[in-house]
Amino acid sequence: MTRSQEPVVVTGLGASTPVGGDVASTWDSLLAGRSGVRPLTGEWVDDMPVRFGAPVAVDPSEVLSRVQARRLDRSAQIAVIAAREAWADAGFEGKATDAGIDPDRLGVVCASGIGGLHTLLGNYDQLLAHGPRKVSPLAIPMLMPNSPAANVGLELQARAGVHTPVSACSSGSEAIAYGLDMIRSGRADIVVAGGTEAVIHPLPIAAFANMMALSKRNDEPELASRPFDRDRDGFVLGEGGALFVLETASHAKARGARVYGVLAGAGMSADAHHIAQPEPDGVGIIAATRKALADADLSPGDVAHVNCHATSTPAGDVAEALALSKVFGDALPGIPVTAPKSMIGHLLGGAGAVEAMATVLSLYHGLIPPTINVDNVDEQIHLDVVRDVPRKLEDGQLAALNNAFGFGGHNVVLAFRRP
Repeated sequence: MTRSQEPVVVTGLGASTPVGGDVASTWDSLLAGRSGVRPLTGEWVDDMPVRFGAPVAVDPSEVLSRVQARRLDRSAQIAVIAAREAWADAGFEGKATDAGIDPDRLGVVCASGIGGLHTLLGNYDQLLAHGPRKVSPLAIPMLMPNSPAANVGLELQARAGVHTPVSACSSGSEAIAYGLDMIRSGRADIVVAGGTEAVIHPLPIAAFANMMALSKRNDEPELASRPFDRDRDGFVLGEGGALFVLETASHAKARGARVYGVLAGAGMSADAHHIAQPEPDGVGIIAATRKALADADLSPGDVAHVNCHATSTPAGDVAEALALSKVFGDALPGIPVTAPKSMIGHLLGGAGAVEAMATVLSLYHGLIPPTINVDNVDEQIHLDVVRDVPRKLEDGQLAALNNAFGFGGHNVVLAFRRP
């Protein structure tokens, strides 16, 4: 199959995050440096080693009908909400045929790093407490990792393909890269792509805490996520997601669509180093970054901004900074970077998509959101970290990168250009 060289553009965005129930409120909060991290509530919380997180700002039950909410795991609820917003933002109404779109030319790629954990564990509790007859007949379609993608596909009538990359914390970015590939390969004209996650639950919190991955600042949760800071002690577990509407430039132009930016390229690699620890020299990150630049036909000097993965873990932030220094060399001091996880926590399978959205909006609006909670930049990290207030981007045809890395050594770098 001949691969298209036509640009792929972003025409719609949708999100539900710890700092906003939609794209506009999320973006406003990011620019304001507003934290979505807060104490968790519930009878189970008091016994946990970590008692805070970053739940979505607007609960899905406030947006979806009661019937639909009961048939979807929380991760799928977030995906459907984000998909509806992205679809409408791109100028479409109803299902594909209602919007004048050929369903056979519409695809969905919606990732999840863990899947329907609330459904799985909730039904297991029912099984133990009340026996097999109390297990929901909807449990399997709700807990499947592909449930968010499948339900978005059903919502929009997508027939070109519905896919679910699962690559831990890089899953959302990998979904966007896969959407780019679907369009370039000629499989689809439009792809709704991104990621979702909702696993704020005692089991993952206990597990992450016991592997020393989570911050334990229970007395000051809003200060706990501190990427690049000398005193960081782990990430904050969050939930949320974002979806993009991607389409060919000619398809967007023919219907007069507003274009946020160009998804110019993607690079992927694997560390082959450790199941949870990053490769300390950043070898895999370097490879993914260089692949993304080459795919987008960019040189390091073309990059005006990097939206970092930066989880606030001691080893991960240093490895990412080291990799950036090796790729960009002498140009690095002039490239401002930011880390949204300082405000939204770590959304796992949804992280890459939400942070890619922030990258696109930075180019579109010419503003880089700040990183909060950076009191003293780690002396091993030589980056121009945007702190405290937004940073204005210069005018012109700029490019920006978005980084996402995951357990298992997965690395994904997305490259965006201004339209």
